[in-house]
Amino acid sequence: MSAIAGIYHLQHQPLDPKQGPDLMQQLSRYPADEIRTWQSTDVFLGCLSQWITPESLGETLPFYDSLRKLAITADAIIDNREELFERLQVPRGDRVTMPDSLLILLAYEKWGEQAPVYLVGDFAFMIWDERKRALFGARDFSGNRTLYFLRSGGLLSFCTVIHPLLSMPGADRTLNEGWASEFLAIHTRTDVSDQYSTVYQSIEQLPPSHSISVKDGNIFFSRYCTLQAPPELRLRSDQEYEEAFREVFGQAVRDRLRTHRAVGANLSGGLDSGSVVSFAARELRRQGQPLHTFSSYPVDHFVDFNIGKRIADERPYIQETIDYVGNVRPNFLNFPDLSPYSEIDDWLDIMEMPYKFIENSYWLKGIFEQAQMKNIGVLLSGQRGNWTISWGPALDYQAKLIREFRWISFYRENRKYNESMGANRRKVFQIVGKKAFPSLTGLLPAKHEAPPDLIHPDFARRTEVDERLKALGINSGSSQTIYDIRRKHFEQPHVWNVNGTIATKLSLKYRVWDRDPTNDLRVIRFCLSVPESQYVQNGVDRSLIRRAMKGLLPDEVRLNRKRRGVQGADGIYRMLPKWDDFLQELREMIQDPRTSAYLNNTGLAGCLNRLGSEPAPNMIFNSDFRLLTRGLVFYRFLKRLS
Repeated sequence: MSAIAGIYHLQHQPLDPKQGPDLMQQLSRYPADEIRTWQSTDVFLGCLSQWITPESLGETLPFYDSLRKLAITADAIIDNREELFERLQVPRGDRVTMPDSLLILLAYEKWGEQAPVYLVGDFAFMIWDERKRALFGARDFSGNRTLYFLRSGGLLSFCTVIHPLLSMPGADRTLNEGWASEFLAIHTRTDVSDQYSTVYQSIEQLPPSHSISVKDGNIFFSRYCTLQAPPELRLRSDQEYEEAFREVFGQAVRDRLRTHRAVGANLSGGLDSGSVVSFAARELRRQGQPLHTFSSYPVDHFVDFNIGKRIADERPYIQETIDYVGNVRPNFLNFPDLSPYSEIDDWLDIMEMPYKFIENSYWLKGIFEQAQMKNIGVLLSGQRGNWTISWGPALDYQAKLIREFRWISFYRENRKYNESMGANRRKVFQIVGKKAFPSLTGLLPAKHEAPPDLIHPDFARRTEVDERLKALGINSGSSQTIYDIRRKHFEQPHVWNVNGTIATKLSLKYRVWDRDPTNDLRVIRFCLSVPESQYVQNGVDRSLIRRAMKGLLPDEVRLNRKRRGVQGADGIYRMLPKWDDFLQELREMIQDPRTSAYLNNTGLAGCLNRLGSEPAPNMIFNSDFRLLTRGLVFYRFLKRLS
């Protein structure tokens, strides 16, 4: 794991010898095992290294291969090493100690600019090809490592993080209004759809799944990976699908245990993180090492409120997993001094931009802090599991059967679901009907008044943001099925980019690498190939993972269909000691001239009135609270710019 940086003169002129070291100096805020640089006449490469894998201990980065005339700086962990060793015919004696950066270099030597296609893992790298006088780099398919760049004064400068580039000549802190308009207009936690842009007008980024090529003064971008459903996997029995799942997913977990330090994992009470922990703990037992788990629970004295089938305190389910799996050293954490409000400035420092996940910010950061204290090198998660390993929405599947006129299958699934869940047949049919024809549902009169937009209407019109988002199908959820949403989730890089940004910047700050086996390319392709009938069977949602994890997870977790955890439910309760300060800052935000051009302050004033001076804890999931806190994060960022 590293923070990489570099400068390239587009016209091959000599570089100012001070610019490279000055750029690297800006990275001094991050912990480092080693800092190195390499420079040619018109190229500078730098790397702040954090040694995570055994092969990275003492790794030379940047590395110049005098035989191949190639230089590389890389921020990477490659997971399909064995496959690449065979493809590249690496001698067996070299495989154990070969660092991932050299493996990338060998892949580039063999496949050129197609090299990223063959890589599985988290990576961002840049290669200087001396023979071609060209610079080439790439970012992994879902953007788990970030890479920003600046074009100014005949130079192309790049870096893992933004703030070093702002120190370069020609950079400025002018707000990118195109980025800001999308951030404010998009209703979901996606930040923006334009993955080339950043919050700063002068700073760009390399999108996920893309490569960059610089030659003869020209800069080219290419998308090397588009995730689409592969041909359907046809196996002979349910048992063969279950075994195939265990094989693919187990390999993805094992590949992410590669560290010379301790291994940790986020653990909730659900299927995704539980499955990750189950596979990881078994493998680590064979290696004679424990798995450290980190679980968040509500602050003491918080009284849970009615949130349907959701529960705020998952400790009973978490403990079931810990006891059943074994070889786990648990850490139950509730961070009593932290709240969504207390962490805003720290998160703006970490992210270098506004963010939308304020409800979960305090425990997410807290877990990384605790992992750092325990010398964790790799922190496993299952963030993408809902779309991969635990896919299978039962009622949406019934709706799909209706749309496909598969009446017998629908009747069977509907009956089995109602019987096993003790559900009201009429209510279920109403829900399924709406899911079957979402475009018709959108034509019906709304039962509740829609929340106001966060973005100022004039700002939205001036930037034409609604037209841009409509063209991409963003903010148009009422006419989409869950299958449409899943397809776009994998086809459009912007959907997942924010998770990679969070992971990269937390990793750098705490020297703990976030690793998600549910986001492995091999796992995703496998899951996209599995027939939908494997994911929902006999009315049971998420059927494949429930069956495949038999004997690997406790039945209390594996078969639980009625209770699901939700993090951050106690957010408002945590904020109560500072509630008056929070309200006062919101009033200042609404009245501040700096926000009047961007925020819908009239609508936000209405949200503030409804929020009240004595809020109920369940307001944490209310749209008024969400809009106000997102506006507040943006307001704090605006104040930093000015």
